[in-house]
Amino acid sequence: MRLGAGSLVMVHLVNPTEKFWGLLEALEPVGVTFRGISLDMFEEWMIEVSRGSPSLGLATMFVPLFRVERIYLDEAVGEVESYRQRFERRTGRTVASVLDLDAAAEAFSSEPS
Repeated sequence: MRLGAGSLVMVHLVNPTEKFWGLLEALEPVGVTFRGISLDMFEEWMIEVSRGSPSLGLATMFVPLFRVERIYLDEAVGEVESYRQRFERRTGRTVASVLDLDAAAEAFSSEPS
Protein backbone atom coordinates (compact mmCIF):
# COMPACT_ATOMS: atom_id res chain seq x y z
CA MET A 1 0.00 0.00 0.00
CA ARG A 2 1.24 3.50 -0.72
CA LEU A 3 0.70 6.79 1.05
CA GLY A 4 -1.93 8.90 -0.68
CA ALA A 5 -5.48 10.25 -0.52
CA GLY A 6 -7.76 7.68 1.08
CA SER A 7 -5.00 6.12 3.22
CA LEU A 8 -5.45 5.66 6.95
CA VAL A 9 -2.49 7.40 8.57
CA MET A 10 -0.93 8.66 11.77
CA VAL A 11 0.18 12.27 11.55
CA HIS A 12 2.79 13.57 14.01
CA LEU A 13 2.86 17.35 14.38
CA VAL A 14 5.26 19.76 16.08
CA ASN A 15 4.86 23.19 17.72
CA PRO A 16 2.86 22.01 19.64
CA THR A 17 3.50 18.29 19.58
CA GLU A 18 0.33 16.40 18.65
CA LYS A 19 -0.46 12.99 17.17
CA PHE A 20 -3.54 12.16 15.11
CA TRP A 21 -5.00 9.07 13.45
CA GLY A 22 -7.29 9.41 10.48
CA LEU A 23 -8.00 9.47 6.79
CA LEU A 24 -5.59 11.36 4.54
CA GLU A 25 -7.51 13.54 2.11
CA ALA A 26 -4.70 15.52 0.47
CA LEU A 27 -0.92 15.82 0.72
CA GLU A 28 0.28 18.98 -0.97
CA PRO A 29 3.42 21.15 -0.93
CA VAL A 30 1.66 23.63 1.39
CA GLY A 31 0.27 21.10 3.85
CA VAL A 32 -1.86 18.11 4.73
CA THR A 33 -5.64 17.77 4.86
CA PHE A 34 -7.05 14.84 6.83
CA ARG A 35 -10.07 13.70 8.85
CA GLY A 36 -8.70 12.64 12.17
CA ILE A 37 -8.87 12.26 15.90
CA SER A 38 -6.15 12.79 18.48
CA LEU A 39 -4.43 9.56 19.44
CA ASP A 40 -5.14 10.61 23.05
CA MET A 41 -8.88 10.24 22.29
CA PHE A 42 -8.71 7.17 20.02
CA GLU A 43 -9.36 4.62 22.78
CA GLU A 44 -12.36 6.55 24.12
CA TRP A 45 -13.77 6.96 20.60
CA MET A 46 -13.39 3.23 19.99
CA ILE A 47 -15.25 2.43 23.23
CA GLU A 48 -18.06 4.82 22.31
CA VAL A 49 -18.42 3.28 18.85
CA SER A 50 -18.52 -0.24 20.32
CA ARG A 51 -21.33 0.86 22.68
CA GLY A 52 -23.23 2.38 19.76
CA SER A 53 -23.27 5.88 21.19
CA PRO A 54 -20.36 7.84 19.74
CA SER A 55 -20.27 11.46 20.82
CA LEU A 56 -16.73 11.91 19.56
CA GLY A 57 -15.97 12.07 15.88
CA LEU A 58 -13.23 12.88 13.44
CA ALA A 59 -12.56 16.48 12.51
CA THR A 60 -11.38 17.58 9.08
CA MET A 61 -8.15 19.56 9.43
CA PHE A 62 -5.64 21.34 7.27
CA VAL A 63 -2.14 21.48 8.77
CA PRO A 64 0.62 23.55 7.16
CA LEU A 65 3.59 21.43 6.15
CA PHE A 66 6.00 23.19 8.54
CA ARG A 67 4.08 21.58 11.44
CA VAL A 68 4.21 18.03 10.01
CA GLU A 69 7.02 15.95 11.46
CA ARG A 70 6.00 12.52 10.12
CA ILE A 71 3.16 10.71 8.42
CA TYR A 72 2.91 6.95 8.85
CA LEU A 73 0.61 4.54 7.07
CA ASP A 74 -1.64 2.78 9.56
CA GLU A 75 -0.34 -0.72 8.95
CA ALA A 76 0.58 -3.74 11.04
CA VAL A 77 4.24 -4.09 11.94
CA GLY A 78 5.15 -7.67 12.69
CA GLU A 79 2.86 -8.87 15.49
CA VAL A 80 1.68 -5.33 16.32
CA GLU A 81 -1.71 -4.67 14.75
CA SER A 82 -2.63 -1.42 13.04
CA TYR A 83 -5.05 1.06 14.62
CA ARG A 84 -7.59 0.03 11.96
CA GLN A 85 -7.23 -3.65 12.87
CA ARG A 86 -7.49 -2.84 16.58
CA PHE A 87 -10.58 -0.70 15.99
CA GLU A 88 -12.30 -3.37 13.92
CA ARG A 89 -11.45 -6.16 16.40
CA ARG A 90 -12.69 -4.15 19.40
CA THR A 91 -15.85 -2.67 17.85
CA GLY A 92 -16.89 -5.43 15.44
CA ARG A 93 -17.36 -2.73 12.79
CA THR A 94 -15.22 -1.63 9.87
CA VAL A 95 -13.62 1.80 9.82
CA ALA A 96 -15.19 2.35 6.38
CA SER A 97 -18.70 1.83 7.74
CA VAL A 98 -18.20 4.04 10.80
CA LEU A 99 -16.68 6.87 8.77
CA ASP A 100 -19.20 6.28 5.95
CA LEU A 101 -16.35 6.31 3.43
CA ASP A 102 -18.50 5.08 0.55
CA ALA A 103 -20.91 8.03 0.94
CA ALA A 104 -17.99 10.45 1.33
CA ALA A 105 -16.34 9.13 -1.83
CA GLU A 106 -19.63 9.41 -3.72
CA ALA A 107 -20.19 13.02 -2.53
CA PHE A 108 -16.62 13.94 -3.42
CA SER A 109 -16.92 12.50 -6.92
CA SER A 110 -20.19 14.36 -7.55
CA GLU A 111 -18.83 17.79 -6.51
CA PRO A 112 -18.49 20.24 -9.39
CA SER A 113 -14.92 20.95 -10.50
